[in-house]
This record gives sequence, C-alpha cells and structure tokens, in this order.
Amino acid sequence: MLAIAVCDDEILECLNISAKIRTLAKELKIPCTIGQFYSGRELLKSLGQFDLIFLDILMNEMDGMETARRCRELAFKKMLVFLSSSRRYVFDAYDVEAFHYLVKPVEDEKLKQVLRRAAERETESSGEYIVASRERQRRKLFLDQILYFEVKGRQVDVHEKNGIFTFYGQMGDLERQLEGKGFFRCHKSYLVNLRYVEVYNRQEAILDNKEKIIIAKRRYEAFCQEILSYMRNNGGIL
Repeated sequence: MLAIAVCDDEILECLNISAKIRTLAKELKIPCTIGQFYSGRELLKSLGQFDLIFLDILMNEMDGMETARRCRELAFKKMLVFLSSSRRYVFDAYDVEAFHYLVKPVEDEKLKQVLRRAAERETESSGEYIVASRERQRRKLFLDQILYFEVKGRQVDVHEKNGIFTFYGQMGDLERQLEGKGFFRCHKSYLVNLRYVEVYNRQEAILDNKEKIIIAKRRYEAFCQEILSYMRNNGGIL
C-alpha cells in the first residue's frame, strides 16, 4: 500500500491531481491511500504517514521548496515530487533530493511513470548487502549505508554512514560484485555510491556529507553517463 499526500493551496487543483492519481494508480493496480493538504504547515503535521508526497511549488505562506526543506530537516527520507508550471526550480529540487519534477499540466503517461517507479522503489528490499571478511570474521555490509570504498594497497576502507570498516580485498572484485547496484569506480582508488553524490565537476564528486572524492580525468565522461542513467532510473525530470 502506497501512502500518498498531495499538497496544493488551490483546493480545486489539489482535488483534481488527487483524483488523477487515484485513477491512474487503479489502472496500474497500485493500492494506495491519498491525503490532501492545502498548506505546507498542514502537511508537516502529518508527515510521517506518507511514502510519497506531491508538492506544488508556488503556494502562499510557505511555498513548496520551503516545505520540502522542512520535510528533510524533520528527517523525512521518503519520496518528494514537485509540481510546477515552470522548469525554473529544477535545480533547487535537487537540493532537497526530489524524486521527480513534473511540469504542469501533468501528462497522464508521465504521472504513471512516477507512480510505477515509486511503487517499485517502495517495495524494493533495502537490505541488500555484500559480505566482507576480517580476522576470520565475516560481516554484512549493507549497500544503502555505504558512501564509498577506498583502496590502499591490499586494504579496503569501507566508508559507511556510521564509521569506517577495513578489510583486505581488491577493488576490481568489488567493482564486479557491485555492477548494476548504483556504484561507480570514478578513480583507481575510489568506488562511490552514486545515491550520495550531491555535486560533481571534472575534478571531484562532493557527497551529501561534504566529503570530496577524486574523479580521474579519463573516467569523467563515463561517470557523467553513469550518474545521469542512475538519476533517470531513481528519480529525475520527466
């Protein structure tokens, strides 16, 4: 069951988008509940109930961007989808880790894509892991907790959200093991989790914890292709 919220200070618009979501979700056989909110402040009071939030950007009192920032400050980690008649706020949307950005009037097919991806993401197992060995002990390394791998000779440092775990291994083996799982080897010494890349340029990737990872010159073009593909598959602009 996908719990959805629609927030728009224009009541008729809120009702219309809610009705459209309900109809398309039924077509896709996605069970859902839909809550309607007419202000950002009203939504914030019920935040924890929802898996997916559709937010209009241009609202009075507290606009959609400010509402989204407050959501993230309150540790809301679920999906945010922006609705706007303009593309001018697209890059701001990335600052709050938007799942999608839909331009009004929203086409049914694009809204279907968002609902389908959201349902798939919500039902995916978040418990994927690999196993590493150290001192005759084996440990699970959960992929969604790993920021990046750093190799130093035969030693691999796993930079996790809550610290660093070290084991002996080879980066090539890790790269093959993690193929198709959202990791990219941007430098001979680094294998980065693309979900945590906030900003990047030709020299480095900056993660959402502000750590900087070197991007090798010869790997930059491949990195760009890989992260754009990752964003298309896990959220982006339709």
